[in-house]
Amino acid sequence: MLTLHTAPLVDAGDGTLLPAGAVAVSGDRITAVGPLAALRATYPEARVREWPGRLAPARVHTGPPPAAPSPRETVHALFARGATALRAEGPLDASFREAAARGGLRLVASPSPTPLAPRARADLFAATDDGECVATVCAGRLVYRRR
Repeated sequence: MLTLHTAPLVDAGDGTLLPAGAVAVSGDRITAVGPLAALRATYPEARVREWPGRLAPARVHTGPPPAAPSPRETVHALFARGATALRAEGPLDASFREAAARGGLRLVASPSPTPLAPRARADLFAATDDGECVATVCAGRLVYRRR
């Protein structure tokens, strides 16, 4: 099923800012990025998820992973920060690597997030105007939602 993630502002991560924008996601890939009205017309049967603030490419966490009771909870703590990737700068525990792989968290060399663009992996986050993460989508799956 195709989902339109929308917010008052979409920051595609490449310098493009779309007021009243949306990101169309199918499976683990971005299908389209554009004005919400145009994407609703193109995908009338899509599920629509409306988020406050802005949508942007998911963050790349730099530095050590946050402390948590278990590797799975460490991955979730990263998702709660809007990150779907961790810049691997040293040895990581094997159990954390396994939990990261199961959750879809990428281990990367670059601190730069991947821009929101068609055919890119659907990694994005929604943030309030003050930058607080309210939702994270990792490979097309909603993996974190602030309650």
